[in-house]
Amino acid sequence: MQVPLHWTLKFPLIVLITLVILLSSYHYLVRPSFIGELLNGRKYPRHRQTTTGTVLADATNPARNDSGPIVVAQLSDVSKRYGTSTALDHVSLAVQPGELLAVLGPNGAGKTTAIGLWLGTHEPDQGIVRLMGASPRDVHSRLGVGVMLQEVHLAPELSAREHIELTASYYRDPLSIDDAIALAGIAPIAHQRYGRLSGGQKRQVQFAAAICGRPQLLFLDEPTVGLDIAARETMWRTIRRLRDQGCAIVLTTHYLEEAETLSDRVVVMAKGRVIAQGSVTEMRALVARKRVSCASVIAVDDIKSWTGVVDAIRENDRVHVTTVDAETLVRRLLATDQGLSHLEVKQASLADAFTELTREAA
Repeated sequence: MQVPLHWTLKFPLIVLITLVILLSSYHYLVRPSFIGELLNGRKYPRHRQTTTGTVLADATNPARNDSGPIVVAQLSDVSKRYGTSTALDHVSLAVQPGELLAVLGPNGAGKTTAIGLWLGTHEPDQGIVRLMGASPRDVHSRLGVGVMLQEVHLAPELSAREHIELTASYYRDPLSIDDAIALAGIAPIAHQRYGRLSGGQKRQVQFAAAICGRPQLLFLDEPTVGLDIAARETMWRTIRRLRDQGCAIVLTTHYLEEAETLSDRVVVMAKGRVIAQGSVTEMRALVARKRVSCASVIAVDDIKSWTGVVDAIRENDRVHVTTVDAETLVRRLLATDQGLSHLEVKQASLADAFTELTREAA
């Protein structure tokens, strides 16, 4: 029996419409339900937003490492190679709740690879990677993570607010959209199209998207690049608030002042290895240099020729000298200029420590 021509045209259309209805029903009715949780092996309650004053979620269960402390992210003796190039060489790191860990290093040090392993975008060649006590590829472990990478491509035709709404819909207990916008300081641009924003404004929108899910662990890769002073201060305040509420934060930045201001612990990497780690104070103590400043008429070129002096610059009537022997320098300054005043001796900065450590590792 020959099928009428109009049925050969109608039948595929009927099948297509039926599939669309079934998929839509699953997406909006089944997937957010308990049945959807069983089918997917995860929870997907969508569009549920709370407006409490707490930014931090209570999404997952961080694990304890062998030595006892609770950790939310861990690398244990991890190595990663790309062909003949070694990106990570037996690296061990752990991040605890409520800790801001700054990961510093020159380009190619292994910072991006380490974060990629934690995010599950790479697999280690050796060692163990844990996120919230589980594999980074486990969906449950990723529900408590917020991410702001250095290179982010978002749809230019959507507004800033629409991007936050879209991102928040994937978390089970997100912030209200208004709270996320306020914390990121983007209320004035919330209804502007993303494609029309400046580079700094786009970073603010990306930050709002990273925190809208109330993360227990937040990865920030060069977050303040392109931001003006006011926007940077707003972001810093929110980062501190997150940390104070127990969020663990992994920060990579080339702005050493930022790391010095925000971090609880600093890790310095070079050539795929961790070459130093500790608090900012401990990192400064690794460097023998000190900064001596004073009001003096002594010529900077003369000071540069003295033993133990690393560098010397003049700012108006003040001279700033970096030295490995502050005591000897101070004696000579006082002996050379009887009218010297406003003498200050300071410990090396984090920037000094970073420069010396990475130079030694080169």
